[in-house]
Amino acid sequence: MFTRLVESLAATEPLSRVFSDHSVLQAMLDFEAALARAEAKCGIIPGAAAEKIAEAARAEGFDLDGLTRLSLRAGTPAIPLVGMLSARVRAADPDAAGFVHWGATSQDVVDTALVLLLRQCRGILARDHERVLAALRRLSDEHADTVMLARTLLQPAPPVTFGLKAAGWLAGLRRGWERVCSRFDEALCLQFGGASGTLAALGDRGLDAGEVLASLLGLPLPDAPWHAYRDRLAALMAALSIYTATLGKMALDIALLMQFEVAEAAEPGGEGRGGSSAMPHKRNPTACVLALSAARRVPGLLADFVGAMVQEHERAAGGWQAEWPLAHGIVQSAGVALESMAEVAEGLTVDRERMRSNLDATRGAIFAEKAVMMLAPRLGKEAARKAVEDAIRETGAPPGLPGLDKPEDYLGCAETFRRRLLEGDR
Repeated sequence: MFTRLVESLAATEPLSRVFSDHSVLQAMLDFEAALARAEAKCGIIPGAAAEKIAEAARAEGFDLDGLTRLSLRAGTPAIPLVGMLSARVRAADPDAAGFVHWGATSQDVVDTALVLLLRQCRGILARDHERVLAALRRLSDEHADTVMLARTLLQPAPPVTFGLKAAGWLAGLRRGWERVCSRFDEALCLQFGGASGTLAALGDRGLDAGEVLASLLGLPLPDAPWHAYRDRLAALMAALSIYTATLGKMALDIALLMQFEVAEAAEPGGEGRGGSSAMPHKRNPTACVLALSAARRVPGLLADFVGAMVQEHERAAGGWQAEWPLAHGIVQSAGVALESMAEVAEGLTVDRERMRSNLDATRGAIFAEKAVMMLAPRLGKEAARKAVEDAIRETGAPPGLPGLDKPEDYLGCAETFRRRLLEGDR
């Protein structure tokens, strides 16, 4: 298992594997191996030394516990990492060891490793996103004519269709994912600037080395190093947070529809899902709860990430060092919300009969607006409104007017809006 018990409700196994100690270490070592090869290609270090460094840059056999302890003392994992890698290279070729981490700085290693990890996360999130969209598209089409109560301020309102509701969830997630993708495109770039962000240690070959390094890692080369400029990463974290909140909105809607008194929809159950340790009768909205808890975590994490953007000169004293756990928390929150709601969307049960009975239980009160509009030409709007209010207060139902018993006749542009919401996804 890669997910720790303490984060078992806040992480997914695929993303935990990406952020495992082995994976994080390998991402840093991938930077060091590519750096050596790039510098060898540019004639900065010997080719033989680069190959020895690349051969040693494999996470297997590294003392991860020791690296973790030493990172806390050093204030960065890069310093003990370079020491351990140098020792491993030295055992094979003493001369090559002197070329480890040549011309780079700690932040180059750590930032580029984070970018490489985030690139892996993108693919995992994308797969679950496509699952949610496919399921919501199917639900929306299946329930284009399934009429249900709208609820404003949690109270009954004129009818909508479940197909429109599902299309709304889909469109919000599609817009959110488009933002996430554009921010991934912007943020996933190489960090390579050396001590002060000028690559001065590499003389006139620094830019060439950067271009080759970026190519080897499959990353864009930015206009300049971004050591103290965290806006691209922050924008990605913001987009992921907004996307997670949209998943939370969908989760809250479904959790409310699952209430016993409402009972219009239910997320899938199954072994180990939705039960209660004390009440055997319960079918809890467990997956929705996980998505909601994720949506409620990210605002604080994002605020801390944005707060850490205010950094000193060419390298931060505390702001940069705060980012790894914050980014990890935001990405994992997005992942657990997305995986949970993919499961919900794919297995959601919709009770058409219950939706209809809940509509009927209002005794036509939800058509009060329609009754006012029907009476207004004869009585005037204010008098019509008072007549309808009085009737509902006295009898619980609006005046007996023709056409107030068919919710299908008071859906307005619901189907047009549903189709328009889905259009961008076809």
